[in-house]
Amino acid sequence: MNPPCGRCTKPVYPTEKINCLDKYWHKGCFSCDVCKMTLSMSNYKGFNKRPYCSMHYPKTSFTTVADTPENLRLKHQTMLNSQALYKEEFEKNKGKGFSVVVDTPEMQRLKKTQEQISDIKYHEDFERSKIRSDAPPPENRQEEPTSQELNNQADNQIPVPPSGVRKRYQAMYSYTAAEADEVSLKEGDFIDDVEFIDEGWLFGSNQRTGQRGMLPANYVRPV
Repeated sequence: MNPPCGRCTKPVYPTEKINCLDKYWHKGCFSCDVCKMTLSMSNYKGFNKRPYCSMHYPKTSFTTVADTPENLRLKHQTMLNSQALYKEEFEKNKGKGFSVVVDTPEMQRLKKTQEQISDIKYHEDFERSKIRSDAPPPENRQEEPTSQELNNQADNQIPVPPSGVRKRYQAMYSYTAAEADEVSLKEGDFIDDVEFIDEGWLFGSNQRTGQRGMLPANYVRPV
């Protein structure tokens, strides 16, 4: 004959039987008497032969607890569970830092200093990239002008018109655009409506392709 369950009093069959606290329980009925949380042999706490979770375990006023085999087993199991939980939480939070930081004046000062350092680094990187962008990258030069050609170009070059004055130029060398706002050139292409930007770059339209954008000034000559 199957024994009754310690909670629902219905018969407990061998496949779902838990034997604890001198009673038999269905696995689903073996729960905390207060919050009804399902318990197991590793996390329950017994009091007056009734199961409780750690939170709702009745507080007693005993000054001395007898080291019975049951109490020693529970003490050892609780210690193992605490160590396992601590290790699990440590592994989860490793490398993440603290989830909550007290906003003290010292922390505010450090935060402000870090923001200032980040701003300075951003401006330094921006200025470096701006200087690098003033000259066309070497890999974009399909036909690199020789020193003699550059000297001849300097001797025969007509001064670049000031900003706002548009002229027609012709490409002396081929150039492949490195950015979306640049214009690719082929030797001999005519560039219309050229506008001076600075000493290294012009802005105009390639008559052959219809593209309009920036182009290196040392790759073209005015006509």
